[in-house]
Amino acid sequence: MAKSDSSSGVIHTENPRPKALPENVTFDDLIRRNKRRSALLMLGMTALLVALGAAIGGLLGAMGGAGTADHRGEAISLWPSLALGTFIALVLAGIGCAWSWFSGSKAVLKMSGARKIEHKDDPQLFNVVEELSIAAGTPLPEVYLIDDPSLNAFATGRDPEHAAVAITTGLRQHLSRDELAAVMAHEIAHIRNYDVRLMMLMATMVGLIVFAADAFRRMVFYGAVMGGRRGGMRSGGGGGRGGGQGAVIAIMFLVVLVLSILAPIFATMIRFAVSRQREYLADASAVELTRYPQGMIGALEKLGGCRQTLQGANRATAHMFIVNPLKDALKGQGHNLSSAFRTHPPLKDRIARLRALIH
Repeated sequence: MAKSDSSSGVIHTENPRPKALPENVTFDDLIRRNKRRSALLMLGMTALLVALGAAIGGLLGAMGGAGTADHRGEAISLWPSLALGTFIALVLAGIGCAWSWFSGSKAVLKMSGARKIEHKDDPQLFNVVEELSIAAGTPLPEVYLIDDPSLNAFATGRDPEHAAVAITTGLRQHLSRDELAAVMAHEIAHIRNYDVRLMMLMATMVGLIVFAADAFRRMVFYGAVMGGRRGGMRSGGGGGRGGGQGAVIAIMFLVVLVLSILAPIFATMIRFAVSRQREYLADASAVELTRYPQGMIGALEKLGGCRQTLQGANRATAHMFIVNPLKDALKGQGHNLSSAFRTHPPLKDRIARLRALIH
């Protein structure tokens, strides 16, 4: 395997397949697989949100008397309430995805405290990004700098034509030229592989699911308070209808309760699992672009040694960074811990996979 010239900083633009990939699999195959899985996962996320919305709509309908018999003994259908809940969930999903598509990347950059820079501000960084963009066959992304001593970087944008890469001043100062190229190649790989679009959309969907679950909990609290007040004003009567309505409410309550607990957990686990797999692919793609695995290995080792959190990061954006920037991810073994609720795979595993690419 050819290596980059550390003195001149040349990045070779050949497009071979790393040794760790099966003989019949190319990066184009992996990108297409990425897109297919992304579509399926987004459908799954949407289904979770729709199920939760429909269940909440059904519960509200049951509390209003749907699913029981009216005073004439005729059944009141629960379907309109279920359909309304589904419709509202789909509308919220559409609004959330539209916001993520058009404004999500700007919001992430602003939250992270990133500032846009020009070529004159850091010629070497711009030259690296330009060379890697040519090698990846993508347009030149906007370049941002985060004034923070922690070591981290991320990419964002809805597609290669509307993308940006950002790096902290701390990481910029600590990397050699080869390591800088590897980190930027990793982020450009996320752009080329359409990871940034998927992760923004998935973060939005998880946020909506958590919002819906929280709305249910508030509704239960409000219903319990109001129900207690009404109970003091009601006397017996209503007979069969009251019992039937109570049974329907109890069933719908249990359905929504289970969904409100499980849906956010499943959605979060799906998002984190997808994030971990895409980190592995971006690492391998970085080697494909730079032709120098040791650059990525060296950069990850330096990132793993950092114990300083990034001030502008939060749980909503942590999965977008090259390593988890939050305080709780840096305790104990830090980046080497493995868990279903971790946004990134263990650094030792990422480094081991990269070493497998060296002939």
